[in-house]
Amino acid sequence: MPENDTTARKTWDELHQEGMGPTQEAFLDLVKQTRETKHYCPDVVWGNIQTPEYVRAMLTIVVDFLQSPRDIEDGVRARTARADLFGKDGRTYTTLLGEQALRSNIGGHDVMRGQLQRILESFELPGVTLGIIPSHAELSVFPGNSFGIFDGKRVEVELYGESPTYTDEAQVQRYQRAFSFLERSAVYGEDAKAVVRAELEYLRT
Repeated sequence: MPENDTTARKTWDELHQEGMGPTQEAFLDLVKQTRETKHYCPDVVWGNIQTPEYVRAMLTIVVDFLQSPRDIEDGVRARTARADLFGKDGRTYTTLLGEQALRSNIGGHDVMRGQLQRILESFELPGVTLGIIPSHAELSVFPGNSFGIFDGKRVEVELYGESPTYTDEAQVQRYQRAFSFLERSAVYGEDAKAVVRAELEYLRT
């Protein structure tokens, strides 16, 4: 978050208690500042390519779990606004989705069909390298939790409780190393699209 932003002194847990609007706006500010991001999402779809319907369902789950204010539509607007940054200012995104992220049922089958179609379209987004880690792929490191690396200087880890931010060089390098190990198990291009299409076909039957 920006050094001069009033949210800079707040933790993600504190922002969650204010609502999904402030939380997602703060994360949008971080995404706007970043030129190179790496994301690993083993169980749910990467936030930058979530459809509004998927976001709405996801934030409803989060609000119910955290007992946060129900400003869900404010959160939807802020999270989906991340998509406006694709192809701008030379930003690059390297993202790994676990195959389970395609299968975790967020919002029901109609929502998931739309979301999987959006993932297929996302392979062509400017600056985006999208890999899928098949469920049967051999791993070089244990799966772990979702995390993002921002300009190689900051790591955000997603947990049920307080979600930590790491800026210590040693911690950042550890997550960089984990990401490089996870990349070994991913498939890309047509192979990755085939994994998504197979799940989409399953939902259509």
